[in-house]
Amino acid sequence: MEPRVVIHLDHRKTVYDPGEILSGKVIITPADCVDTIKAIELSVLWYTDGKGDQDLHVHHFRRWEQEGDSPVSISSPLSFQTILPQTPLSYDGLIIRIRWCVRVRVFPVKGREIVEEITFRLGHVAPARVRIQ
Repeated sequence: MEPRVVIHLDHRKTVYDPGEILSGKVIITPADCVDTIKAIELSVLWYTDGKGDQDLHVHHFRRWEQEGDSPVSISSPLSFQTILPQTPLSYDGLIIRIRWCVRVRVFPVKGREIVEEITFRLGHVAPARVRIQ
């Protein structure tokens, strides 16, 4: 059975202020799939979306992996916490957007990696609007 990844942000917020603490946990089920996982990576990152090349920057990174024959422990949630930076703020422009997310990648012993992410906004920038004249 393929592992299922659920990301929970503490306080269930979708908008954060610069300098605020972002924290949460990752739950991987079922717990009996532990022998099939060689590593789990968590990133808090921003990326651009829209016209042109995509930019991506990792703000916070954590990796859990097998040590020798010991499997990755997923019997309890994997917790994370980071202080969010001052910039770049989330932005919904007409040509480009800046998106923030928590992304989890699970690397099974066999098969393709599993990726799950949850988005959030950093700052309170209003979306760009087209002016009609």
